[in-house]
Amino acid sequence: MKNKYLSIISFILVIFLFNSCKKYLDAKPDKTLEIPSTISDLQAILDYDNFLNTGNGISFGEASADNYYLPDAVFNSQNNENQNAYIWSNTNYIDYPNDWASIYNIINVANVVLDNIDKIHATTIDQNDWDNVKGSALFFRASSLLKGVFTFCKAYDKATSTSDFGMAIKLTSDPNSPTIRSNLQDTYNRIISDIVESIPLLPNLPIQVERPGKASAYALLARTYLSMRIYDSCAKYANLSIELKNDLVDYNTINTSLNYPFGRFNKEVLFNDVDGGSSYYTVSPYYAIVDSTLYNSYDSNDIRRTAFFTSQPPGVRFKGMYFNQNRQLFIGLATDEVYLMRAECYARSGNKDSALADLNHLMVTRWKAGTFIPFTASDAQEVLSIILTERRKELIFRSLRWMDIKRLNKEGANITLTRIVNGQTYILPPNDNRFALALPADIIKMTGMPQNPL
Repeated sequence: MKNKYLSIISFILVIFLFNSCKKYLDAKPDKTLEIPSTISDLQAILDYDNFLNTGNGISFGEASADNYYLPDAVFNSQNNENQNAYIWSNTNYIDYPNDWASIYNIINVANVVLDNIDKIHATTIDQNDWDNVKGSALFFRASSLLKGVFTFCKAYDKATSTSDFGMAIKLTSDPNSPTIRSNLQDTYNRIISDIVESIPLLPNLPIQVERPGKASAYALLARTYLSMRIYDSCAKYANLSIELKNDLVDYNTINTSLNYPFGRFNKEVLFNDVDGGSSYYTVSPYYAIVDSTLYNSYDSNDIRRTAFFTSQPPGVRFKGMYFNQNRQLFIGLATDEVYLMRAECYARSGNKDSALADLNHLMVTRWKAGTFIPFTASDAQEVLSIILTERRKELIFRSLRWMDIKRLNKEGANITLTRIVNGQTYILPPNDNRFALALPADIIKMTGMPQNPL
């Protein structure tokens, strides 16, 4: 049995190594290796969390967003590609690893599982195990595609979604399958289809949050619809997720003096996913200085001020990841995000009281006991403004801000990003083409896919 699982792990590693050598999409594992042939083999692949949950950094969007800045000395110490990423001009990079590679490494593994699970006949004894394998693989593929959309695509706009560039939709592990860039509507359709198909196959809650369950799949679907600005569907699935899991951490119970106050797999975590090795190191807490205006927006009685941040010259650095290891940012799904999504959707539908109820239910767990005064508002628009402010403060460094900027600018938020580097000012205006980050130059050359417009 031990040798069997060593063979499965070797299979996974070869997938990774071949992707590393060819760099991105088309991996052909060594045929002399044992091919997974049982449900337990395929589950073992999906349980290789050092690869699927923590081994593939997704950091381009966060590195491009406005939660942080780099002092000139730190900027000057970075390599050329990191510098270009910081000022939104990295249009010809070929570095590996990167987000595109990480996304398709995981999609390739998911497709290996999906290609093989349908070849296995489930019995009444192992039907639940079979279902979990297929549902999990669909979840991983959808989650990875959504990360790609957030990073490499424009904000969703129904009017232009069939002409805007999406991702390459890979539905098989066959290395000879063509790599064609789809439009954004088709990409979102695939993401939604995969999640919807996964839900009846998954348990309500997994045995461990390195695996997905219905609660996390509903949350992922809510996140998908939020990015599309389809708020009624977002509210529907956020609500279904909360019905299955609604735990919140009372921040009064954590020790904010610790370097990493939040334990791994705390009770808010629905699905653990970590930026395990930032492709753009500028976003690493080792380098990134938290935006001072953002930091100063936290009230002195708001525990997040000390739980999330530490003073470390030349500024304030982030330490509040839901993962207790240095430089590894939590980018998974958690109940705090789900409450904020539902609250935002309530506010957008005019349901002021329900929006306030969700917001205050979350916020009372973030403030020092006895100090929180519940938010009030005269109308739903005022509530929405408060919710969006708290969303940014709560979900900082979770690889959500880049997409939030893009979708909110479609709503008229008029968010302009500015960097000042060595006395020179760089500006990224709302809805600029550069919000869809460039694909790696060698992928464009290898596949012939169109590059994002500059």
